[in-house]
Amino acid sequence: MYKYFISICLLFVFAENFSQEQKKDSIIPQEKDTVIYKTNYGLRLGMDISRPIFSSLYSNYNGLEIVADYRIKKNVYIAAEIGFEEKTSIEDYSNSTSKGNYIRLGLNYNAYDNWLDMNNEIFVGYRYGFSLFNQTLNNYTTNVSDMENGSYFPAVINTIGQTSTSLNAHWSEFMIGVKAETLHNLFIGFSFSYKVLMSVKDPEGFKTLFSPGFNRIFESNTGFGINYTISYLIPFSKK
Repeated sequence: MYKYFISICLLFVFAENFSQEQKKDSIIPQEKDTVIYKTNYGLRLGMDISRPIFSSLYSNYNGLEIVADYRIKKNVYIAAEIGFEEKTSIEDYSNSTSKGNYIRLGLNYNAYDNWLDMNNEIFVGYRYGFSLFNQTLNNYTTNVSDMENGSYFPAVINTIGQTSTSLNAHWSEFMIGVKAETLHNLFIGFSFSYKVLMSVKDPEGFKTLFSPGFNRIFESNTGFGINYTISYLIPFSKK
């Protein structure tokens, strides 16, 4: 009786093990999700739309800036801005006009983690800036008041139109900004920059008040800039 009982138990154990092996063999391995979202690499060209607007609003300003960047890594871009500016600076005792060209070269790093196939940016960047320009002293007024004795002599406006050529300025520029893809490969951007003047060549007997690309030069040799850009990406590849 015991022999039959043990034999039946062994039979059930064998059958259970056999069924488990069959289930393992019948399991179909699931493939991993292999969908990879690639983004465009290429040359992005555009312009700063604020400068034509300022040119139409203010009679003492005229400017144009072309912007470009090229993606070299997932989050790294080589960037450049090339432009022209003419600005008449009206001070208390002088009126002068600066006119010339400039270029800014550097890198942008995109700190924004895009979702799926999005291609937006929140970036920080650095630029080295260089400008070559002329400055014309249109007129000046001599300060002839004598505050100690309380006397005042009528000021005379001296119109001379003296132009100093081959002036230049060098500066460093730190930027933060955003670029959003509003349509396919079309981007709208905004950036804010803090500028530190490294050197500037002043005209003889006068001071450089405005450098194209740098903006107004203060006594602290620092300045600020704002850009509003629209640009289009010319894709060369996808990675």
